[in-house]
Amino acid sequence: MTATPSVIVFDVNETLSDMGPLAEAFTRASAPASLARLWFTEVLRDGFALTAAGNNPAFTDLATDSLSRLLAQTLGPGDYQKQIEAIMGVFKNLPLHPDAAPGIKALSRITQLITLSNGATSVAEALLERGGVQDKFSRFLSVQEAPRWKPAREAYDYAARELNQSVNQLLLVAVHPWDIHGANVAGLQTAWVNRAGASYPSYFTPPDIEAEDLLVLADKLAAR
Repeated sequence: MTATPSVIVFDVNETLSDMGPLAEAFTRASAPASLARLWFTEVLRDGFALTAAGNNPAFTDLATDSLSRLLAQTLGPGDYQKQIEAIMGVFKNLPLHPDAAPGIKALSRITQLITLSNGATSVAEALLERGGVQDKFSRFLSVQEAPRWKPAREAYDYAARELNQSVNQLLLVAVHPWDIHGANVAGLQTAWVNRAGASYPSYFTPPDIEAEDLLVLADKLAAR
């Protein structure tokens, strides 16, 4: 990648939001803290499966149903409505990662920013409002208005159409290698945020840029 992108497209869940408080929410529900990661992973898995089959499910519907079954499987039969509401409440009110707000401010001085989430736009807007950076984004997009979830090509094409841009003018920023791969295949530029210092999977197309946080990403883009 050599040119500055016309638009930076942010993934939301985990890329911008800190999922750490979910572990505490599961503990308060008398479930293992490790179940938080399993739950989110299963929601993504089943969403991808439905997408591959030609469906476009609502993220919240999948998340709630998956959570109900997971709690029953872990804790035994019972009514877990209060625990489900509490966990979903935490999920919808997560904080930003510490680097997110300053990184977003720095990136907004370089080019236009939008979000593209497999979840609801309301969750993204509320997250960024709590972090004091909602005004740095020109659009909030969700795959609910697209034919299919990311990483299907149609999701990225939808964003390009909404912005009246060609896909190669967009830069996707995400922590998920599957999202990076999907965007690359669709023709977008990509930036992988690797806060954990992980190894990138060899079977996915590599990102154009790798950065340990959003501030480093802003520095790398500004230097181009």
